[in-house]
Amino acid sequence: MPYKVTAVLSAAILAVTMAACGGGAEGQPADTITVWTEENLADRMAVQQQIVADFTRRTGIKVNLVGVAEDQFSQIITSAAAAGRLPDVIGALPLASVRELEANDLLDTETPGRIVDQLGRDTFSARALQLDSASGKLLAVPSDGWAQLILYRKDLFEKAGLEPPDTYERLEAAARKLHTGGIAGITLAIAPKDSFTAQSFEHVALANGCRLVDDAGTVALESPACVQAFDFYSRLAGQYSVKGKQDVDSTRATYFAGKAAMTIWSSFILDEMAGLRNDALPSCAACKADKEWLAANTGVVTALKGPAGGTPAQYGEIVSWAVTRDADAAAAQRFVAFMMNEGYERWIGMAPEGKFPTRKGFESRWTALPAGVDTKKPLAEVYPAEVLEALRRSPDAFARWGIPQGQGKLVGATMGELPVPKALSAIVDGSLTPQAAAAQAASDVEAIKRGIRQ
Repeated sequence: MPYKVTAVLSAAILAVTMAACGGGAEGQPADTITVWTEENLADRMAVQQQIVADFTRRTGIKVNLVGVAEDQFSQIITSAAAAGRLPDVIGALPLASVRELEANDLLDTETPGRIVDQLGRDTFSARALQLDSASGKLLAVPSDGWAQLILYRKDLFEKAGLEPPDTYERLEAAARKLHTGGIAGITLAIAPKDSFTAQSFEHVALANGCRLVDDAGTVALESPACVQAFDFYSRLAGQYSVKGKQDVDSTRATYFAGKAAMTIWSSFILDEMAGLRNDALPSCAACKADKEWLAANTGVVTALKGPAGGTPAQYGEIVSWAVTRDADAAAAQRFVAFMMNEGYERWIGMAPEGKFPTRKGFESRWTALPAGVDTKKPLAEVYPAEVLEALRRSPDAFARWGIPQGQGKLVGATMGELPVPKALSAIVDGSLTPQAAAAQAASDVEAIKRGIRQ
């Protein structure tokens, strides 16, 4: 229904652009500020409204909180900027969106640094700060992150005498040995129109030193490291995974059914795997008697290392608080500092399985925060301490394509066009070799890059 979609989106844009920024006297915080948040689910909006109410009680600054859908953000921010109605602050922004704002000169790049200095720069993940920085300036304040993980059946690995799958060699050896008896060695996303395939591949590619672009911004997908990553991933998917175009839902369902020894999935699976969501319960034979059986028998690998990679690497997303160029800087600073301090535990508590703290000093509180939807339970009551420690530390190892090279807008555009998943799928169905697939993906990314307004 194109007309209805357009009408809804237009209404959303109107509602957001009508939310004007407050304007205080020079040097004084505004009486009211407008804050957009991409944490727009109803239950999370309710939590944020409570935090905002607390902020207003303490400071006297009112907050107009507006939920914005991630897939509509680019259009809405463009309309707001054209109308001169930018919000003061935007929360839960992915790294690519931060770079999009930077490219369009919509950011205040002074206030984030002041906020971090106020709270203590050494209390933040150094890697998260790096991913949010450009040319010596902090573009936004990193608030939390989620990680891509390799999940594996500890019971099957122990029985087979296998090491945890933390390298290309160990991962493929395990997939080969365990691909038998009605169980796939791994269930791996390969659907060409699924962004989850792109994220899963980037996790594997980063481990081998494969980059989307080099430091000069030139597309680098035809490098030997990338060709090797294309070959490795497609081999896993073609020889040891479930047949068909596996995607974000089918990979989880296969692993939950006990039909695969490994999978690559985001940390948002952790509460579901523990039986805390009724709409996504593990369904393996042993899970019927014990909803936590799969979680107890699953090992977690965070960073992976390929033969051409220097150090282990991991795909992860850092989301941040951004202050816009038209913001009331004094009020924005007070608000973001509050959200990263007094309101921080409640913020990460909205979904602790996908909100790893980027601030130090909140580790023990994070592990004790209740996760889940229909059943609530702290992750510490489900997963071993060493697993939670690895998860908590994972933002320090996050790597990302294009972000350090200032190509966030290109990253966002490629997630819309999905040239890499298309190329991977073509290898698995036999229509392209890994070398040809890498060349096709590189050509497609170059075309996307030319089409981006500079």
